[in-house]
Amino acid sequence: MTIVELEVCPLIGATVDGGWPQGHEPQENLHTLVILRTEDGLEGLGSCFTSGSLVSGAIELLWPMLKGASAEEPERVSETLRQSSFWQGRGGSVEHAISGIDLALWDLMGKICGQPVSRLLGGDYRQSIKPYGSILFDEPEPLCKTLADVVERGFRAIKLGWRPFGRRDRKFDELLVKTARREVGDEVDLMVDAGGSEQFWPHGVNWARNTAEMLADYAIVWFEEPLPPDDIEGYAQLTRVSPVPIAGGEVLTRRQSFMPWIERRAVDILQPDCTKNGGLTESRRIAWMASEHNLQVVPHGWNTAVGLAADLQFSAAIPVARYVEYLTPCAYLDAITVEPFRLDDRGHLEIPRSPGLGIELDPDALKRFSPTRKVFR
Repeated sequence: MTIVELEVCPLIGATVDGGWPQGHEPQENLHTLVILRTEDGLEGLGSCFTSGSLVSGAIELLWPMLKGASAEEPERVSETLRQSSFWQGRGGSVEHAISGIDLALWDLMGKICGQPVSRLLGGDYRQSIKPYGSILFDEPEPLCKTLADVVERGFRAIKLGWRPFGRRDRKFDELLVKTARREVGDEVDLMVDAGGSEQFWPHGVNWARNTAEMLADYAIVWFEEPLPPDDIEGYAQLTRVSPVPIAGGEVLTRRQSFMPWIERRAVDILQPDCTKNGGLTESRRIAWMASEHNLQVVPHGWNTAVGLAADLQFSAAIPVARYVEYLTPCAYLDAITVEPFRLDDRGHLEIPRSPGLGIELDPDALKRFSPTRKVFR
């Protein structure tokens, strides 16, 4: 069974604010879906955390190697694309595009085999998992309203990130965290994401260590991206002394980039993003390497429904998985599938059991959010 067509579907019209200082518009294109089709009419779904123009440019490079490839060998096909684009790839938009292709290949493989992807990745260690509602920090009053809304939607874990945390002073940072804990109570898990990958991040290890000590007073589950993403030495120093687990890794691509972080135990919690780091193929390899070094893995996912579905299948197949990230509210996640994701009474998400990634896109919603697409044949 061979690949005969690839469709690039940029998502626009409901893009969620990511916290960047330049602001955002709903029409901004940050996520792109890819749809692989076989000669027999099967479709595989993938998602890339990058713009449609960059994905299309990368596909121009990759399509001659992908066209006619087997739909039944996701790891071999993905690795062939990666190795064959060596001089123009090794990360960036090429690896982001390979990530979406890899997810679509696994979705196809599951449909061909009649099995959920988690079983093809090695087997099911769980049937459900706790998602954390992923939101941005805000001024105290609107933050309380947002937190109340997230709890009302059934989340029992919430991550707060980026502005204005870490952008004013320590007193204000503690006010935000104290406000959040008071609003949600002690029964809801709270995580804090400083957003150290923002351009020209001003803080170093001393700030991060002092901030971690403050966060420990409020039972914060982990402290994410407290430093710039290339400061591996700073992360290693911080992780050794922080009273709160340190998390990071969302910007890394390819398993080779993760290896020094794992070997040096530079974080407590590694956060590969399968929509940019090489897909489920690379994420599985990264997770098992991390597990061998006794590091926890929680997938990063500023996401679409396809990306979340992949994270759920991945987390089902990883023994030590605890959470998945759930961007909320987000139309690209909540409003583009035939059957929406639903939290149960415990605040858990059930792992889809249908073949492949276990979801089906709503064609009308896809037309609405992706009016302009490009097809490669």
